[in-house]
Amino acid sequence: MHNKPVILTGLRANNDLHIGNYFGALLPLIDMAKTRSEEFEINLFVPDLHSFTTPIDHSQLYDQIMHNLRLFVAAGLPLDNPNIHIYRQSYIPAHSELTWILDCFTGFGEMSRMTQFKDKSAKLLADRVSVGLFNYPVLMAADILLYGASYVPVGDDQTQHLEFARDIATRLNNEFQEPLFVLPRSVSEQHKFFGKDQGLRIKDLVDPTKKMSKSDQSGKGIVFLGDKPNDAAKKIRSATTDSFGRIDIHKQEQAGIRNLLQILALATGRTFDEVDAEYNGHEQYGPLKAAVADAISTFLTDFQDKLASVDDAQLIAKLEADEKLMNQIANDTLYKVQKAVGLRI
Repeated sequence: MHNKPVILTGLRANNDLHIGNYFGALLPLIDMAKTRSEEFEINLFVPDLHSFTTPIDHSQLYDQIMHNLRLFVAAGLPLDNPNIHIYRQSYIPAHSELTWILDCFTGFGEMSRMTQFKDKSAKLLADRVSVGLFNYPVLMAADILLYGASYVPVGDDQTQHLEFARDIATRLNNEFQEPLFVLPRSVSEQHKFFGKDQGLRIKDLVDPTKKMSKSDQSGKGIVFLGDKPNDAAKKIRSATTDSFGRIDIHKQEQAGIRNLLQILALATGRTFDEVDAEYNGHEQYGPLKAAVADAISTFLTDFQDKLASVDDAQLIAKLEADEKLMNQIANDTLYKVQKAVGLRI
């Protein structure tokens, strides 16, 4: 039913989003969807089944999913573009059924070698490591293969999973001697298509040697999109800098200053070089912190106003229409596979 090649990517289902997520992932994703929607079908799905491969508060999940969808709309995701589709993974039952079929053609050893599983399971108590976390790549393969997606932007931690999707698709195509699945492009082709440049990355305000992440339990190094503008400004003014007393980003020890300049550039729509040229050589850090605090306060005030004005009825209507369409597409693919493995005639 697709008339164009498909780009598929997931929208975060739960967890609070911070300004690092916003500028580093959310805005680039929306820009990609808008600029490529004439040439491609853009599938933006909420991987809500993936969201509890590790322990979460299930009582909050549905509200978090809807809240994060509103965040994307507030950030500019269009709801009136017929080539941009948003849908929730769990509302398309074919994802779960195809996963089971693919599971039965997947080796235990294949999943055991997945680096992300090793990394994530090492951080959990043994009895909290779920089978869902173990076979997460199989569900991800189903997410991709149901829609014949050619392009799937993935980070370095997901490249193994993308290659597995190609492997399992090839395996079933060969096993049943028919083109059941379209293979997604290789990792190298994905990088060539989307570009490897990740742009400016916002770092933690307390420890600017690491990226801004929710793993900072104190919250002092993170500016969340839901923070009160005044509270966010206080975090900026308390950001770690250094004792040099002169702005010079070429000093390796000035990671905190570089981070503040990056935040200022992103929050004001300027280039990093422009803000660096303005502040390079200054012998006081206060004016820079004040400018960043004001810029983030203004940004949050504007964004939160947009979030409050999101039309829930329009969002739900878009979800329901796209989920109806995606069910048709996914079920067509699933039926071909069910016939091949002997479940249908």
